Amino acid sequence: MELLLTKDVRKLGHVGDVVNVKAGYARNYLLPLGLATWPTEENLKAIESEKVAAAERRAAELRRFTEVADKLEGESVTIEANANEEGTLYGSVGKAEIAAALREKGHAVLADHVVLAHPIRSLDNVTVRLEFHDDVSVDVKVWVVREGGLPDAESEGEDSDESGDAADDES
Repeated sequence: MELLLTKDVRKLGHVGDVVNVKAGYARNYLLPLGLATWPTEENLKAIESEKVAAAERRAAELRRFTEVADKLEGESVTIEANANEEGTLYGSVGKAEIAAALREKGHAVLADHVVLAHPIRSLDNVTVRLEFHDDVSVDVKVWVVREGGLPDAESEGEDSDESGDAADDES
């Protein structure tokens, strides 16, 4: 089924493109959401001005995403999570947590930009791909560490030393 795209659709086409898609995809997704219309002469003429404006928006977006990707090059982020003794997380670290950690470091990253095959479910360091645009992506290192890891262990050691000192003082 041929349709005229009225908005950019990732991995399908840009405004003004005439694309061939399956009927179900057209009926259930593209047409109801207003992402496409029928490719009549009238619609093709009406979309010409929008086509130019969309190309300018895409170019500006590409420049902006390239700048963000350049800043993220070589970046790493640490995420604390609750885990058992074997290192298995009680939950998982997903796209939203990774994006939030990067935003805390001052980077403009949304959860939609993070590409994960599956959520991270163990203490580990993982290389995660961020895709901002079809042509712009960058890898960042994500370290998942035990929540409160070292500081808790040190404070527990101090508590036991203090109680030992108190027992020595009493005798």
